[in-house]
Amino acid sequence: MTDVAVQKGETSSSNWCAASDADLLTAAAKQNQQAFAELVSRHYQAIHRISWRLCAGHVDAEDVTQEAFLRLWNNPNQVREAGALKGWLIRVATNLVMDRFRKKPMQDLEQAAEIADPAPHAGAVMDQNFIAKRMDAVIALLPDRQKLALTLVHFEHMTNIAAAAAMEISVDALESLLARARRGLKLMLAQDGQSMLAALSTEGE
Repeated sequence: MTDVAVQKGETSSSNWCAASDADLLTAAAKQNQQAFAELVSRHYQAIHRISWRLCAGHVDAEDVTQEAFLRLWNNPNQVREAGALKGWLIRVATNLVMDRFRKKPMQDLEQAAEIADPAPHAGAVMDQNFIAKRMDAVIALLPDRQKLALTLVHFEHMTNIAAAAAMEISVDALESLLARARRGLKLMLAQDGQSMLAALSTEGE
C-alpha cells in the first residue's frame, strides 16, 4: 500500500466515482486501491480538518489523518456499515491525537502557547481574521471531548444526533459537552467572548 498522501492525489476511475461508500468498502476489503483512493478522496479533508483542530493546528494533523486511513486500508471490515464510516474515522483520529499528546506533552505545550497568543497589533481593529484566530486558540485549550463535540457540531455542521453517534455517546451527553464547552469559551474569551460566541449559541439546535 502506498502512502495515503499519494493515494488522495490519484484520479479514481469514473466507475468508482459513482459508487456508494458501501461498494467502495467492499472493494477496498479486496485490496482494490482505486476504490480505496476514492474513499480517501471523499473523506480526507473532513478528517484532516477535525484532526487539525484537535491537534491545535499542530503539524501532526497530517500524520494522524494518514494513519487513520491506513488503519482503514489494513482492515476495512472493521467498518460494518458504510453509514458508520465517518464516525469510525473520527474516533480513530481522535484516539491517535490523544496517544500522540500523551507521548510528547512538552512539545504540545510549546505549540499550544504559540497558537494561543491572542494579542493583535497595537491599535488594530478586531476583524474577522483575528476573531477566527482567537477562537481557534481558545478552543485548543478545551478538554478533548468538549473540543471534539464543538468541532463536529459547529465546524463540521453535524447534527447533534450525528455527532453523538460519531462519538458513541448519547445526545444528552453531547449536549452537556457542548454546554460545558461554551461556558468554558465564555470564561476564557472574557471581554470579547460574547460577540465571538454569538454564532455558536444556536448551533446544533
